[in-house]
Order: sequence, then structure tokens, then C-alpha cells
Amino acid sequence: MTAGSGDEGASWTDGWYWSGDGIRLHWREIGIGEGRPVVLCIPGLTRTARDFDALGERLAPEWRVVAVDLRGRGDSAWPKDSLTYVPLSYLLDLRLLIEAAAIGRFVVVGSSVGGALAMQLTTGHGAMIAGAVLNDIGPDIEPAGLQRLRANVGRQANWPTWVHAARDLAVRNGERYPEWELGEWIGFAKRLCRLSASGRVVFDYDARIAEPFRLPHGDAGIDLWTALDGLRDVPVLSLRGERSDVLSRATQAAMAKRLPDLRVVEVPGVGHAPTLAEPAAVAAVDALLNDVMRERDNDRA
Repeated sequence: MTAGSGDEGASWTDGWYWSGDGIRLHWREIGIGEGRPVVLCIPGLTRTARDFDALGERLAPEWRVVAVDLRGRGDSAWPKDSLTYVPLSYLLDLRLLIEAAAIGRFVVVGSSVGGALAMQLTTGHGAMIAGAVLNDIGPDIEPAGLQRLRANVGRQANWPTWVHAARDLAVRNGERYPEWELGEWIGFAKRLCRLSASGRVVFDYDARIAEPFRLPHGDAGIDLWTALDGLRDVPVLSLRGERSDVLSRATQAAMAKRLPDLRVVEVPGVGHAPTLAEPAAVAAVDALLNDVMRERDNDRA
């Protein structure tokens, strides 16, 4: 483990482990949280562990927070074979992460694709899951949102400065976060992008992640409704951005019927996906973690 530096803050540390196919993968963590489950954070399709900076720093006084860079993103290496950018590979990587980071019981927080992986972790790790936050994702994905994701992922771009990147990203994503100001878009850019060797701002992921994602019926055989059932016995929070084109209210309502104790929260004014820093999201995550601790205390009584 190595200490974080610069903008990340000295309280973050970096961890590394090897995948089954020999690529070096990265996680970062903050906090100790003795006696509590680990908060395991899994980002979305093109996102990195940096998406959970604010969440981790807020929870660190009481919780150990582990945020992962999936293969091909952030500080994790890029595989030679782009067809390993599939759920099975991600789940195998996460299994090795759980071992390498010495994670026992955990609360999984998954945004978008990370939430789909969170549901699938119930196979093989169900007994270790103490709770779950599914951020703007459900077993059914809206066709319009899926089409947008497939059209945008893998597109190349570069900018001379962070301000240029922020302004362009604001044009591309303004409908998802209509109330954001320039400072928020700069923060968004720094979570999504990195500086290249030439000093240009570029996306911080391997564009080849688009290749299997765009294959027809690439997700065939994955039954996320059955995976969701695996969370029946633990506290679960479903967050939905009010403007989301990925998770519909109808799907969220069907999830609540499937899991009668599901917490359902809509985050006003944002689309896919909430950053988890919005007041509604903060309150909902805190309530979920309180439920986790209450169940832990009841089990010990």
C-alpha cells in the first residue's frame, strides 16, 4: 500500500493486485472502520475510483472505504484482449480484490455498471454482503439510455486545459446535470479524465471497452432480477436520478415489489447517475448504513 498525494489527500492509500490473466489492477482506500463492514465502491462503465472521493472522505471517520478501478480504467492496467471487458472478468477481478484487500463483510456501492456487478456479487459472495447501494441501475435498462451509452463509450477526445474539457463535457452532458456550474464541471472532468504524457486532457479509460459492450446481445445469459433476489436479506438502497434515462420509475417500483424492504430514493435535478454528493443521496446512503449497523447489532444481541 502507498500513501495518496496531491489533490487526492494524504489520507487515501493505493493498493495493487494481479488479475488471473496477469494484469496489474488498482484500488484505493480511506478510513479504518474497525468492527464495521467495509464499504466497497464499484464505478460505472467509463468511470474510475475517483468518483467516490467525496463519499470516502465523508465516511472515513467511521468506515473503511475501498474504491476500485476496473480493468482498463484509472490506474488499472489495460488487458491485451479487449473481449475481457465483460462481467465475468470484472467479477473474477473483484473476487481477487476482496482477497487482496482483506475484505470480510462489506456494503457494496455500485454506480451504473458497477451496480449491475454489485447485484452479481451475490453469486459467490452473498454471505459477505451486509448491504447494497444500487446507484441509478436496475435489472432492466431503458433502451434510450443503453443506446446513448453505446453511442458514447469509446469516443476519443482531448483538450488543452481542464477548463476546455469541462466546458465541452458540459455541452455533452448538460441535460444530465442542468444545474451545475463551471466548478462542478471541472470536478467532473478530473474524475473522468487524466493528463496524457503530452500534457493534454484525455479520457482515463481504454477506448476498447466499447468493443464487447457494442456486441449484439452481449449481456445475454445474465439474469439481474435473480441476482437482485440475492440481496433480499440485507438492507438495500435504490437511488434514481430524477432525469435518468437508464433506470425508469417503473423498474424501480418493480424492484421494490421484489424486495419489500428496499429503500427507494429519487435524487432531484440530475440524470444518470447521481454523484452521491447530492443532499438526497447523502441522506439516503447514511440511512442505509445506519440500517446495516442496526442489523449487525441485532445479530449480536
